[in-house]
Amino acid sequence: MTAAPELTVYIDVKSPYAYLAIGPTRKLAAEFGIVPVWKFYTLEIPDFLGAVETRNPHQWRRVLYSYMDARRLANQVGLTVRGPQKIFDSSIAHIGMLRAQDHGRFEPYIDRVFEHFWKRELEIEDPAVIASVLEEAGVPGADDFPEWAEDEGRRRHDEVLREAEELGVFGVPSYVFKDELFWGGDRLDMLRDRITEAVSS
Repeated sequence: MTAAPELTVYIDVKSPYAYLAIGPTRKLAAEFGIVPVWKFYTLEIPDFLGAVETRNPHQWRRVLYSYMDARRLANQVGLTVRGPQKIFDSSIAHIGMLRAQDHGRFEPYIDRVFEHFWKRELEIEDPAVIASVLEEAGVPGADDFPEWAEDEGRRRHDEVLREAEELGVFGVPSYVFKDELFWGGDRLDMLRDRITEAVSS
């Protein structure tokens, strides 16, 4: 039996579009018997949308439209997306993702983080809060997460970012399939075509 091809998916918990892509991505992967390799790309929002204090009118229009559009898409699938009230650093939540994956608890962890963050119910920058989410998701030894996050977890986080940038990743959701990069949930049909070609060749 031919092994299913590998698909790497990059997400960021502070991206509404990454949140909205989780379900369709899982559905696509299931069609082909693929178990996605989930990774994060911690976005630096000021790099492409400007810092809140210095955004020009054009950047503000982009921001306002993006969240309006995300809410419309979320409403179509029964999800809640409330615009965040500040620019978040999602690295702690992503380090938590590494810890969850180490124990095979990625899905229960990431589902909790996405849902509660986009309802404004989760402080993703607080290591103690993320430790609580890990515990809820069934990750053992979550009580030492704050210390681990500062040391080994931070090193591993930075390694994942370097790897992503070497692959050309610049936004989320991003997909890497057979060394080809696809950015955005609206590229899933194109990605499906590539996977179909790969499994039928």
